[in-house]
Amino acid sequence: MKDIRRKVRRTQTIVPFGVGGIIDIRGESFVAADIRSWAKSAEQVESPRLAKKLGVEGFRSAPVIPSGKAAYATRVGPSYIRFPKWLFCPQCRDMQLWRPDLEVRDKQPTCGRCTGKPQLAPMRFIQVCRAGHMADIDWRRWAHSKSEGHVQRQCQVRRLRFVATPESSGLEALLVYCAVCQAGRTLAGISQKNILKKTGLQCSGTHPWQPEFDEADPCEETPQAVQRGASNVYFPITHSALDIPAPAGLSEEDELTQRVVNHRLWPDFILSGSSPISDAFRQFIADECEVPEEFVETLRRRHVDETSSTPLPAGSDDDLSIAEWAAFSAPESVANSKTFSVRRTHLGIGREDPESKQQLAVGISAVVVADRVREVRALQGFSRYEPSSDDGEGDEGGRVVSVNTQARAQWLPAVETYGEGIFIAVDEERVSAWERLPSVRDWTRRIERNLDASFKADRLRGKSGPELLPRFVMLHTLAHHFIRQLSYDSGYNAASLRERVYARSHDPGSEFPPQAGVFIYTAAGDAEGTLGGLVRQGQPPNLVETLIRLLESAQWCSQDPLCADSTGRSLANLNRAACHACTLLPETCCEIDNSLLDRTLLIGDGEVPGFFRGVVQAALEESAGAVDLT
Repeated sequence: MKDIRRKVRRTQTIVPFGVGGIIDIRGESFVAADIRSWAKSAEQVESPRLAKKLGVEGFRSAPVIPSGKAAYATRVGPSYIRFPKWLFCPQCRDMQLWRPDLEVRDKQPTCGRCTGKPQLAPMRFIQVCRAGHMADIDWRRWAHSKSEGHVQRQCQVRRLRFVATPESSGLEALLVYCAVCQAGRTLAGISQKNILKKTGLQCSGTHPWQPEFDEADPCEETPQAVQRGASNVYFPITHSALDIPAPAGLSEEDELTQRVVNHRLWPDFILSGSSPISDAFRQFIADECEVPEEFVETLRRRHVDETSSTPLPAGSDDDLSIAEWAAFSAPESVANSKTFSVRRTHLGIGREDPESKQQLAVGISAVVVADRVREVRALQGFSRYEPSSDDGEGDEGGRVVSVNTQARAQWLPAVETYGEGIFIAVDEERVSAWERLPSVRDWTRRIERNLDASFKADRLRGKSGPELLPRFVMLHTLAHHFIRQLSYDSGYNAASLRERVYARSHDPGSEFPPQAGVFIYTAAGDAEGTLGGLVRQGQPPNLVETLIRLLESAQWCSQDPLCADSTGRSLANLNRAACHACTLLPETCCEIDNSLLDRTLLIGDGEVPGFFRGVVQAALEESAGAVDLT
């Protein structure tokens, strides 16, 4: 018997098949409904730091159905709705507007007119808008949009056919026509920007999963026709955080403090102020944390005093990156736990080693391997047609649609992954001196000017800080080449690795410590996350060989000199010497959409000295010497 069950992995419910995402399975097309369709019994995912940052009560994860039990499991996970609803038969080419009442459990839609009942195929094109709405194209309106006679203009029948004509090729060969009045129109020009508006079609103001009784949003955006598998149909907005335990050696009072401030209702208690509900929050937190109510109230007063006298950090990621940077910079100060186990190691370079390794040892100040890390990744929302700016309400970029399209989301869908990783910190004195070089600062300012003009500026500033430092671009590029090289050396494929760049700037006068490091870790939600390949590569002598090889490979690209001499690449010219042939990674690897990359700041050129230029030059001289000896 043919197995036609639709299966989605748990990690895929966040990206790429999270709320609003389209998934194709066995010739069928579905869209993930919002979190109102999730069962209340969904598994809880704990991440107090991330919940505080996003302003939600917590996170939930889709339940896992045990192997072989799918046929007996009830529907407790997220719902996926058939979309687009316009289907056609590949044999008779009749089009059918599918309805929910036609759905049969574990049955594919078939044509009732043809012998053999062939499976119906979804239409290739749909319509989306910058406000995040998505709907079927009104194909009846499209077919009659070039009507010639009175009969065709007055036809209201939905009996359509989708045929391919042999007289032409491409979209011109695809024709949608009415089987009654014979009015028709090809798909030629359907990808033009305002073609639907010229045809008289407007945005429906709805999402595919909304029931009929849901009121449509009044939308004035121009709908655009796109292919349902196009990359601009869905831009998920995700956030992630590592599970960092409390510092080791805390006193009993400090442990109680950590327990209270990490409570899921602590943010609500802080925001409640002197309202009547504040007493209920205080009592509930005190009971669950087993502390007196006076202790909880004292902590809140202390928090209010500190926040009123100290300005809040400018970046939204400060509260996350600061704790993670402190944990990796001083691993001995953090208590190992089941979800976070790190230890300091070294490069293993001695005085008798070659000059290239000596230069590398001077630039690298710390190496830490993480035998066990836990990451929580949450989906906050999505945008369509264009990536969103930080708030999604400006003139540029798409509008952010929440995972709950009818009310404020109290919780977010999330997934937790376990893995391992390598943390590398560069020497602060050397990188600060390198950043003060006029050529380096001028080169980075050119990238920053493009960043300021981009609608992604607010979102990228959340990672880089208020000022784009040369170290951020350099370390981000290092992280990409590190992942590419590890995919050869460690046994992991590049898509299963992720980066975290610690190089953000802070406001003047800030007491936050400077950051200069990268963390490369596995992020797959299965056994591949704990195979030990990264930990092995992070120990001597493997790590040195990996770093030398990635710096040597960064010197050239198959698209040079076009790549090396580039003055602007990718969206909004946010990259310089970086392309798919040398630096870019799968979208799941990079935390800022493959932006702010430049090999020049890593290895240098005739105009700008790269931070690791000394290592590269020494390695070239050693290679040349080895050739002469042979």
